[in-house]
Amino acid sequence: MPQKRCFFTNILTTDVDKIVDTFPLKKEKTHNGTTWMQEIVPLIVSGGDPASVETLYNWDRVPWLEFHTDCNEDFSKRPSPRMFATHFQHHMMPPGFFEVKPKVIYVMRNPKDVFTSYIHQHSMTPLMVQTGPQREFLHKFLDGKVAFGSWFDHVKGWLNAEDKERIMYISYEEMIMDSVTRIAQFLEKPLGPEVIEKIAERCLFKNMKQNKMSNYSAAPREFLDQRKSEFLRKGVVGDWKNQLTVAEAEHFDAVYKDKIKDFNFLLTELTVADFIEVLKV
Repeated sequence: MPQKRCFFTNILTTDVDKIVDTFPLKKEKTHNGTTWMQEIVPLIVSGGDPASVETLYNWDRVPWLEFHTDCNEDFSKRPSPRMFATHFQHHMMPPGFFEVKPKVIYVMRNPKDVFTSYIHQHSMTPLMVQTGPQREFLHKFLDGKVAFGSWFDHVKGWLNAEDKERIMYISYEEMIMDSVTRIAQFLEKPLGPEVIEKIAERCLFKNMKQNKMSNYSAAPREFLDQRKSEFLRKGVVGDWKNQLTVAEAEHFDAVYKDKIKDFNFLLTELTVADFIEVLKV
């Protein structure tokens, strides 16, 4: 489990590197899909070899740019292709990223479900500031007064990024259906139907949840207290309906519509298709 935060402002990258980026928190706690991608991408890159996700913790197989166990680790010495994860907004990426332009998989999710996962994340993470009353925390979330800032700014920044041909945009909602084939194509890793089927089966939420190298069961309680909430919780779409009151949902909708009025996508159907017009900007 990451125990030290190391900010890599000058990390060297190559054009064969792969970066998975999402708005923060654990991913339903694939909150936005990062933990899922930390399972899917290594399996694709390894040609479906289960050892790629059975022998290394996910934070070691796809380390975070913002923190890692060993602050002195030289990421440039990792075998190619190197894989990284991050919650950074686009403008926060290290200089090397903009120079060599590695491939990026950017995972988006309905922000109401993001907020719901955020609530549970805080409840189980002793080092995080407790949320307080839900209504107050909702206002902080919508105002961007949370880790890594505004969800709206995060999404807009990456959608307006240059070199979109190097970025694969995918929604959490799409990942629940089928994404292995599309991701493999983006990573230029041709795989046969049998391998794709095995990877898809392996990465079903219920199966990934049992992988001790991925479910953070090895994390000490001072970092993640899973007695309060499981790290990999549900992996479903629409759980916000069980979390937000009617008034909170209506307020969320109003703020959402105002903040994304120059973007052509819908809250209720957050898929890549909703971002087509944005990608033309």
